[in-house]
Amino acid sequence: MFCSSCGAKTDEGAAFCGTCGRPIARDSVGSLPAESTAGSTGAPVAGVVAGGATVYAGFWLRVVAVLIDGLALGIPMGFLFFLIIASALPSVMTRPPDPMRSMFAILPRLILFQLVALAGRWLYWGLMESSAWQATLGKKLLGLYVTDMEGRRVSFGRASGRFFAKIISAMILWIGFIMAGFTEKKQALHDLIANCLVLRKV
Repeated sequence: MFCSSCGAKTDEGAAFCGTCGRPIARDSVGSLPAESTAGSTGAPVAGVVAGGATVYAGFWLRVVAVLIDGLALGIPMGFLFFLIIASALPSVMTRPPDPMRSMFAILPRLILFQLVALAGRWLYWGLMESSAWQATLGKKLLGLYVTDMEGRRVSFGRASGRFFAKIISAMILWIGFIMAGFTEKKQALHDLIANCLVLRKV
């Protein structure tokens, strides 16, 4: 089947065109899957307004979602940090103080914490955004969700790729994140790399 907006060939059952990103008109595909349609009431599909335009998540909404996620992760991560550092106290609190012993006691624990924190963030974003929610806690509270370019739920592998692509977005002075404020489909650099969209429910 073909997109009624740009004429590009699309996958069977896709809700959005992979080329232009616009919703595929119902009459161009016969009938959409039951979970993608609004039923007999004529209400719009989530992420699509009545006029047929896709509602992309704005930059500031995404910033607020990240702040909520940071708070949700910060509490357990802070508790974990306290436990890991506390385990080094017997080696640090010696009389007389031994700076070298303290350093060798704390440094490996700091590295361990950073690795655990990275794994925790990866699993949080990867599992949540590939789940039935298609969103982290922050996105869920704000009515945002992540899809592929056809509006479908992403796999854990793609959600993981999107997460690690954020490293590139951050490395270039955070410009990769700022791109979500001025690109056509409100995509940050990591969204472009992973071929994802962040949509807003309407």
